[in-house]
Amino acid sequence: MMMAVHTPDGIDGNSGSLVQRAIQAVSEHIEHQGLHVGDTLPGEAHFAQLLGVSRAVMREAFGALAALRRIDVGNGRKPRVAAIDGTVIASSLQHAVTTEQISVPEIWDVRRTIELRTATLAATQRTAVEASSILTLAEAMAEDLDDFDRMTRHDIAFHNEIARASHNLLFVQIVASFGPLMEVAVPTAWRTRRTDAERRTMIDRHLELARAIGAGDPVAAANAMGAHFDSSIGNILNAKWSVHGDDR
Repeated sequence: MMMAVHTPDGIDGNSGSLVQRAIQAVSEHIEHQGLHVGDTLPGEAHFAQLLGVSRAVMREAFGALAALRRIDVGNGRKPRVAAIDGTVIASSLQHAVTTEQISVPEIWDVRRTIELRTATLAATQRTAVEASSILTLAEAMAEDLDDFDRMTRHDIAFHNEIARASHNLLFVQIVASFGPLMEVAVPTAWRTRRTDAERRTMIDRHLELARAIGAGDPVAAANAMGAHFDSSIGNILNAKWSVHGDDR
C-alpha cells in the first residue's frame, strides 16, 4: 500500500523532484497492487490528491511513464499497464551509436551472442508454423536478392521470427530493438558483397539456418547462425574501413 507524503510539496525531504517521486509512486502502485499488462490504473487526480501534488505534476509523470512504455495513456480512457516494448531499448541503442558511445560492430558482437541462443532455442521450441515462416522468409530473401530494401525487410523479419520461435519474450524484444540499426547496417553489409557468388553464399547461410531450425537441430542452427554473424561483422568492418579510406 502506498503511503502519502507529508510535506506541502509532496516530498519527504530526500533528494528528487516532484515528478520523479510521482513516477516512483505510480510504479510502486503497479508493483504493490500486483497489476498486469492491460490492468487499469487510477487517474491523475487520484495520485495528485494522494501525493499532495498538482495535476500538472502527475500529467508530466504519466507522460514520462508512457514514453518509457510502462503505461499506456490516451484521451478519454484510463491509463493501463503497458506490455514490454523493445522500442525503448532501440532508442537507447540508437542514441549510444549516434553519440559514439558504442559502435555498430560492438552491437553486432552482442547480437551474435544473443542470436546464437535464439537459434538454439528455436530449433527445439519452434512450432511447425514458425518453422515454415522462418524458411519462407529465407526464401523471400533469395527471391529479392537484388532489391536491398525488400531483402532488408525480409532479413529483419527472419531474425525476429527466430526470436519469437525461441518462446522467450525478452529475446523477442531485444532482437526487435536491433531493427532500426539493421535497416542501415544490413544494406551496408550487402553492398560489400560485390559478386553474385558472395551474395548467394549469404543467402545459403540463411537457408541453412532455417532448415536446421526446421529439422530441430540446435547444434546445426547455432553453427549456421555463428557463421552468418562472423561474416556479417566482417562485412560491416570492411565497409567502415572503406569509408574511412575514401576520406583519406
